[in-house]
Amino acid sequence: MQDNWEKLSRLTVWLHWIVGLTIIGLLAVGTYMEETKTYELFPIHKSIGVLVFIFVLWRVIWRFKNGWPKPVGTYTKIEQILSKITHWTLIICTLLMPISGMMMSGASGTGFGVFGLEIVAANPDPVNLGKFIAYNGRAAWAGHVLHNNVSTLLIIAICLHIVGALKHHMIDKDGTLRRMLGRKIAPTS
Repeated sequence: MQDNWEKLSRLTVWLHWIVGLTIIGLLAVGTYMEETKTYELFPIHKSIGVLVFIFVLWRVIWRFKNGWPKPVGTYTKIEQILSKITHWTLIICTLLMPISGMMMSGASGTGFGVFGLEIVAANPDPVNLGKFIAYNGRAAWAGHVLHNNVSTLLIIAICLHIVGALKHHMIDKDGTLRRMLGRKIAPTS
């Protein structure tokens, strides 16, 4: 079903909120784990990260198949440019976060799966209990660097996205946020 500018399809709205809220939750948990060294949350973080990747792929395919929703109103050139940069950053970063996370965990030897279903086996070091032998140290390092840097960029893009949505809702009063909540909006003149 093609989205029109008055009302977005249920699938568009659903994918937006599932991916958005899950990614925000994973960013919060990931930051918490790093700051507090609460590593026992890693299996849950990894499991949800793998699952959200399926929805991210679905959302990206859906977006390219259906195109971007038409703007509700007329905006300045700078607003249009900021919107495009922010939306592309969100799309690319939501793809890179789970990919880099799986790359980091898989290549480092710590492995990953989905709630106990092993996808990449851990490679424990038999000499140093609690340590792991990397399958590919460079790939693990690259995944780690990418995951950390993309998370920062993604947090910035999400904040800009939220600020933009609030601007549309509170200042422009143009219906953009209502449409993203699945409501039909009236045509503007």
